[in-house]
Amino acid sequence: MYLGDGGWEMDMLEDLKSLQFEYEMEEEDRNWLYLLARSRGLMIKTCAHATFFCKLLHTFRQSLREELNSRRLRTGDLDDIPDDDELRVGIIGGGHVGKQLARVLLQLVPIPAERLQISTRRPEALDEFQKLGIQCFYHNSRLAGWANVIFLCCLPSQLPNICSKIHTSLDKACIVYSFVAAVPLPRLKLLLQHTNILRPHYQCFEGFVNIWGANEDIVAALQNPVILQATCPYNPAGGIILNIKWLEGMFYAALNLCTAKAMPYPKALKLLNELFLSVHLEDCGKDGGSCSQFQLEDFVSKIYAKNLPRKKPLPWFDLTAVQLRETPFSQQLLANPALQDHLTNLYCQSFGISLTREQQPEVSTGSASK
Repeated sequence: MYLGDGGWEMDMLEDLKSLQFEYEMEEEDRNWLYLLARSRGLMIKTCAHATFFCKLLHTFRQSLREELNSRRLRTGDLDDIPDDDELRVGIIGGGHVGKQLARVLLQLVPIPAERLQISTRRPEALDEFQKLGIQCFYHNSRLAGWANVIFLCCLPSQLPNICSKIHTSLDKACIVYSFVAAVPLPRLKLLLQHTNILRPHYQCFEGFVNIWGANEDIVAALQNPVILQATCPYNPAGGIILNIKWLEGMFYAALNLCTAKAMPYPKALKLLNELFLSVHLEDCGKDGGSCSQFQLEDFVSKIYAKNLPRKKPLPWFDLTAVQLRETPFSQQLLANPALQDHLTNLYCQSFGISLTREQQPEVSTGSASK
C-alpha cells in the first residue's frame, strides 16, 4: 500500500519469499531459525525491564525528594534542599544494544534528552541522538561522575578497561545496570569495586511459540499488548524466563537510595509501600485497605530488626549479594501470590495496560543468578 511522500508499507514484502532471510537456507539449517526469535525476544525483554526499572526509579526519587524536602521545611533546614536530584541516565556503548536502549528510554520512560548521555568510541555514529539534544562523547569516567544510573552495553572484552576507567568516579549510590550477560556479578563487583550493581539473568528454552514478531522496532513492539504481557517479570511466554532475583535487587536498590539520604527506616518502608503496592487488585478492598504492607522483617533478619531504632536508616545492602543469595525477602517474591499479582499489575500499568484477573500470566521465577 502506498503511504504518500515516497513511503511504502513494509508488510507488502512479507509474501515475497525470495526476499525473506530464510529463502535459500537448507532444510536442516531451518531448525536454527528459532535463535533469531530468541535473540529478538531477549532484546525486547531486556529493554522492557530496563524501562520499567527507570520508570520506578524516577517515581521513587521524586517521592524521596518530596519527603526529604518536607522534613527540611519542618526543621527549617532550607539550605540543604538540593537543586537537582533528577534521574540522570548514562549509557556506555553506542552499538546495537546501546542504541535500542536509548530509543526505548527516550520514548517510553520517557527520559528527557538532557537527562541522558552516551559514551562510545564512535560518537559520530550517533547523529540521530545528537540531533535530539543528547550529549554523545567518548569519556567514560566523565559519564560515570554525572549519572546516577549507568547501563553497561559494551562487549565483554571491553569491560575490564571500562571498569578501570570509571570505578573511581562512581558515587556509592550510583546504580550500575549491566547488559553484559557473559560477565557474572562477582566479576563485575571485583572490576568495579562497587556493590550497587543490577544484572538481569535470563533462561531460554526451546519449543516456544514465537510471539516476538520480526519487523517492528522495539518501541513499537512494547506498545503491543500481547508482547508487553509476555515481558512481565513472572511470565515465561516466548521461551524466555527472567530470574526473579532481579526484582529483589530493585527493592533493595530503592532502600539503598533512602539509606544514602539517612532516611529513618519507617519512612523508607512507607515510600516502598506507596510505590510497589500502588496498583490494587479487586480483592484488595477499597483503596487497598486489605493489602498487606512491607515490614522491616521482610528485608532484614528478625534479630537485626528487633535492635534497629526507629530513627535509624536501614543498613547499606550489597546488591550483588542480594542477587546471588537468599535474603529475608526472597520467599516473599517466590511464594506470595498477592505480591506477584501486585507487581505484575504495576508492571503492565506502567506501560499503560490494565489486566483482568483472567489475564494474569502464568508465574515462573527462574533459578538462581550466576
